[in-house]
Amino acid sequence: MTGLDVLAGRREIASPDDMEALGEEMGRMLRPGDLVVLTGPLGAGKTTLTRGIAAGLGVRGPVQSPTFVIARTHPSLVGGAPLVHVDAYRLGSAVELDDLDIDLDASVTIVEWGRGMVDALRDTWWEVELDREWHGRGMDDACAANPQATAELDADAPRIVTITRRARD
Repeated sequence: MTGLDVLAGRREIASPDDMEALGEEMGRMLRPGDLVVLTGPLGAGKTTLTRGIAAGLGVRGPVQSPTFVIARTHPSLVGGAPLVHVDAYRLGSAVELDDLDIDLDASVTIVEWGRGMVDALRDTWWEVELDREWHGRGMDDACAANPQATAELDADAPRIVTITRRARD
């Protein structure tokens, strides 16, 4: 087994700290050339997971969502591969992602919102799907009386994380 094979499958993550710990474990397993696509709704924990991956890789932080800059490169502090953290949310196509001219072979690349955009970049990649597990906590109602209370309750709600190896068709 190589890469994240030992972590493949579905698991429940109870807290943001646990999400970051999973990311750190992943980061210790990732190698230059690895591509990871993070998929999930806003607030699912994509950037929190990436912070953990960064810690596992030993790269310079802080790791923040690259929504407005589209991509950030975090150099290694330990002589390893840099982390390239991409937010593809505002990209219109795979061509725009390719135009970022990321050195995929020398980096560990994390692409948030990248489903359907990375197929032409690599023959294989990892997809990590994050989903909220409600368990009756928080409110799943867009018309909630207090949206701030909903966000606070949801921040600690468990997440379901599914790690899958993907290959180009």
